[in-house]
Amino acid sequence: MAVRTSTLRAKSPLIFIIFLVVACTQNSKEIVLKPGLRVEALLIHQDNFETDLNNWKIEQMEGGQTILKNKKLEIDDAAGCTIWFKEELEGPIMIEYDTFIINQDGPHDRVSDMNCFWMAKDMENQKNLFENSENRHGKFSNYDGLRLYYMGVGGHDNSKTRFRRYKGNGKRPLLKQHDFSNESYLLKSNTTYHIRIIAYSNIIQYYRNGVKMIDFYDNSPYTKGHFGFRTVNNHMTIDNFKVYKLENK
Repeated sequence: MAVRTSTLRAKSPLIFIIFLVVACTQNSKEIVLKPGLRVEALLIHQDNFETDLNNWKIEQMEGGQTILKNKKLEIDDAAGCTIWFKEELEGPIMIEYDTFIINQDGPHDRVSDMNCFWMAKDMENQKNLFENSENRHGKFSNYDGLRLYYMGVGGHDNSKTRFRRYKGNGKRPLLKQHDFSNESYLLKSNTTYHIRIIAYSNIIQYYRNGVKMIDFYDNSPYTKGHFGFRTVNNHMTIDNFKVYKLENK
């Protein structure tokens, strides 16, 4: 959903000015990426999951479902699921959203795999990521050939968290410094996590609840592609999805 602006007809010039200040504050904010590097984040896409899922392409294995419930995106997955934002994104950008891992003794309440892809491209169909949606069908290994960044939080039954850079040719190397098993990198049930992803030129970052988990310098960065939520055999909700364009201060 692209962000739209509206005009308020105010009787008082002062009221109109206050409205503009509030609107600008809500749609932009200053972000510190590194010491001495500040950027302005301008809101360009937003989805609060209040009406429909028209902004999303769902690729999901049998036995799971992805629905709107209580004005949130709810994923109840059995064997693998990727939910793509249909709009292709071009950096530099910041992506934010809130996710909640459900553990209420449901059949898929496993507390695992709070994952995502970003800057994803199918190198065999570079103009249309969704050309092979039916073939991928949510099965994790079917995404190996894509070119993308991947963050897998709480994988392997919530025992590992890993960051990978898929090369688009089936190779997805795992660097030692991006393979975590410390409890602080894993998941807690029935907990809300605020996620922030940065793709700013060579700077690739992933934050969870304000804590920087990944700070990767990419010599050959991926600057354009799609974002997708990813999970398997898990039950979770997502809300407050936002994409910001980043500009130098």
